[in-house]
Amino acid sequence: MASRSSSVTFKTNYAISKRIEPFYKGGPVQMTQDGEYMFCACENKVNVVDVASGTVVNCIEEDEEEEITAFALSKDDEILVTGSRSLMLKQWDWPENKCTRTWKAMHTASMASMAFDSSSTLLATGSCDSTIKVWDVPRQYCTHNLKGSTGVVHLVKFHPETSKLQLFSSSMDNTIRVWDLKSSECIAQLENHYSSVTSLAFSPDNETLISSGRDKICTVWDLNKGEAKGTIPVYESIESVVMLPEQGDFSCVGVNKESLHFVTAGSKGILRVWDAASATCVHSQSLPCLPAACMHQEDGLQSFMHCILVPMKSQIVTVNSERNICMYDAQTLELRKQFAGYNGEVLDVRFLGPKDSHVVVATNSPQLKVFELVSSNCQILHGHTDIVLALDVFRRGRLFASCAKDKSIRIWRMNDHGNVFCVAQGLGHTQGVGTLSCSRLKENFVVTASKDNTMKVWSIPEHITAREPTAKSGILNNLQFLSFQENAAPEDCSLFFVQDVNSVAVSPNDKLIATASQDKTAKLWTSDNCEQLGTFVGHKRAVWCVQFSPVDRVLATSSADGTVKLWNLQDFSCLKTFEGHEAPVHRVIFVSGGGQVLSSGADGLMKLWTINNNSCVKTFDAHDDRVLGLHANRRDNALVTGSADSRVLLWKDVTQIELEEEQVKQEEQILKEQKLSNLLHKKRYLKALGLAISLDRPHTVLSVVKAILKEANGKEDLEKNLLKLRKDQKEAVLKFSITWNTNSRNYLEAQAVVETLLKHETPESLLQYEGIKAAVESLLPYTERHFQRLGRLLQASMFLDFMWQNMKLPDTAKWDEEMDM
Repeated sequence: MASRSSSVTFKTNYAISKRIEPFYKGGPVQMTQDGEYMFCACENKVNVVDVASGTVVNCIEEDEEEEITAFALSKDDEILVTGSRSLMLKQWDWPENKCTRTWKAMHTASMASMAFDSSSTLLATGSCDSTIKVWDVPRQYCTHNLKGSTGVVHLVKFHPETSKLQLFSSSMDNTIRVWDLKSSECIAQLENHYSSVTSLAFSPDNETLISSGRDKICTVWDLNKGEAKGTIPVYESIESVVMLPEQGDFSCVGVNKESLHFVTAGSKGILRVWDAASATCVHSQSLPCLPAACMHQEDGLQSFMHCILVPMKSQIVTVNSERNICMYDAQTLELRKQFAGYNGEVLDVRFLGPKDSHVVVATNSPQLKVFELVSSNCQILHGHTDIVLALDVFRRGRLFASCAKDKSIRIWRMNDHGNVFCVAQGLGHTQGVGTLSCSRLKENFVVTASKDNTMKVWSIPEHITAREPTAKSGILNNLQFLSFQENAAPEDCSLFFVQDVNSVAVSPNDKLIATASQDKTAKLWTSDNCEQLGTFVGHKRAVWCVQFSPVDRVLATSSADGTVKLWNLQDFSCLKTFEGHEAPVHRVIFVSGGGQVLSSGADGLMKLWTINNNSCVKTFDAHDDRVLGLHANRRDNALVTGSADSRVLLWKDVTQIELEEEQVKQEEQILKEQKLSNLLHKKRYLKALGLAISLDRPHTVLSVVKAILKEANGKEDLEKNLLKLRKDQKEAVLKFSITWNTNSRNYLEAQAVVETLLKHETPESLLQYEGIKAAVESLLPYTERHFQRLGRLLQASMFLDFMWQNMKLPDTAKWDEEMDM
């Protein structure tokens, strides 16, 4: 292999810069009044999403990991109450993510619905036990226990006027009940629906009620008379209905007169505006994103499950059955923003756009998802009719290809506004297309491999790759069908394999094609006539991925045997083998200009390897399941990974940042050491002691203590300096003393420190020290050992004195006496 350029800096670490994770898995969704935050149920937690950035800013989670069945946000946006299967209610200070109160719901079954009144003081909970309870939240007690419903109470809503003290509910008997909270009695039963009532909406004057149901009708009720004013057939199951506000220009949606208008969201997956007086639909939303070929197959799959009006933003928020959350302009019903609440299993992922501003994600779905990284806005791409299995992007970043189980491949283009359209389709495989690779040097061909055990090379017409294609983007009725390369015979462009091909790659110069197969081998082909050049043999199990080095004549493969191998393209020999994964390795890519490789495996780990020394530089553990998507951007300073755990993670290269931080730390360390040396020289021991402690240098602190004790009044000076330290500094010195005390050379200094603390600190204050128990347990045995050693030394010295006295000769003793006289 060619040697790496000295200018290339090998990477040492990546850090997660953004997460695209599931934040909604079904159930209720609520918005704050200003539309800035969105609350989404996700199993045992409620995620608080910042609408501007699409990030989860708070996660309200149950301690017992019980699924949250209902939650409600107060009208003043200050209180969040959740109800779980444990039949407990919890009140949350959601900005601080703090549970302020917990109490028993006193229901005998799970809560199915929950709502606050307009004053944010009363909370109603509807349960599967057919009862409704009303709670005074500030005073913390149950005010009403309403009985009489049949089956699950799935809908509760207070009358907007708090003075009326009325509660509306609906249960499995398809009846709307009106409860008077003053008398705790049901004062009216509104019967007109023949299926479940799904939503209630009050008119601006609070005198009219609109109810929707799955019986494909909406009913207009006169609340003063308690009877139906009219029935509006809507010809679809309705899940939500919202009133259009009185203020605002709604002429774009067919509102041309001052009368009651409402919006329905249901099984057709479109918003429709209705005139309540004439019982007619004045506007139906169009969905240009759905191609005509997919309309029949998509019917019912995009049905709306929930709808919310945000008056302050003039926005209508919808949730569909695919758990995508869409935000529409209420005055035009045009899409403003879209979030993907749940991705499912991520099969592949790629950076997209000239500046890598987007990522395109393939999940276990026929739709592709394109995320804008800044805002998390998601564009759903319709076209494939079965699960999309693989993706690849052309070198400029605007054009990319996808392949799916529907036996087809598609070419997509991003325009200058960030919108993506399908511009071409290729048909020819007889089974699902499992992998593909785009040409690298020019945007003129795509290589695909299918479950039919064939590999095909497709040519792309120039008008598709042009910056301004002649065929109008987005008009999917005039798809350009790709053809086999014209410069080769048909039999040369369709290659048959014995077993499935798992991966295919095109060389940087577009002259070679490599394939990886279930037969434990990789093969090398020419791209012009698809002639086989050789076979790479050495893996013990199926080969999952194959990649060309961007600079060397080297091929990288990853296998189910848990290894990554590098191969010589000239003699097909194995150059290096990287071992470290304990599970199949699904993906491998080159980074650092070909000097390093990244691999990802079925164990959820990603490993960074340096080729020169065969070493694993770093292991990244951020996914909980197999990592199937791995891609680096063109600047080689960021990664994107996608996993079967439904998460897409963006990684940034922090090698240079960490190097700079390390250099700054080293410079600061040198300055501090120089300062410490100067302080010791000037005998400014207090500052020297504090500086040595801040450096976390036990040996330096010991040197300072020894220097103090060498002074004439060393012990007194040590006491003065130690007592002037802060509590955390005293804790650090005590911790250091434990280490010093283990060495007989340094025990005197350790005992001096301990003696000072014991003499001048009260037992109560010592008990407040962090780790004081462990410190005492560590000091005692070594201190006892030092005392025993001193005792033995004292005995030995006394014996020596005794021996000296007995060894004196009589004459010598007499001479000594004379000398003394």
